[in-house]
Amino acid sequence: MKNLFFLLCLIINYNIFCQIPSVNIKTINGGIINTSEFQNNNNPIIISFWATWCKPCKEELENIHEVYEEWVEETNVKLIAISIDDARNASKIKPLVNSKGWEYEVYHDSNSEFATQMGVKPIPHTFLLDGTKTIVWNHTGYTDGDEEDLYEKILEIID
Repeated sequence: MKNLFFLLCLIINYNIFCQIPSVNIKTINGGIINTSEFQNNNNPIIISFWATWCKPCKEELENIHEVYEEWVEETNVKLIAISIDDARNASKIKPLVNSKGWEYEVYHDSNSEFATQMGVKPIPHTFLLDGTKTIVWNHTGYTDGDEEDLYEKILEIID
């Protein structure tokens, strides 16, 4: 029933205004976290669904990485990167994150339950949550410069 409600939220209102579902996912260190525990002290949160094999996903996360420190200083935004890699590629997540120096919170949605409940298809799929953890914007795909549109949306919700 939760899945149906969230799917209806996505269909009825593209700008969404729904809360994220509560799902257990893995940390890249082998632990478990529930998505309801995502916190950022009433500041915006970016949730980016990606995979190690997805070139546009890595490009988006790398381009955000270049400006992320500045974004955090100016807006207190937090980026949470959720890998949807399957079991064959799961071992590649942590080494890739470490080699890129990404300072995001990175998790693994090993069975894509969270991604499915969020209506993610295709990747990259990026969501912006306001300070109440309500989804206020989302975007699929990546073209160089899309991170600038994302930043503009962040600025809109903190004003």
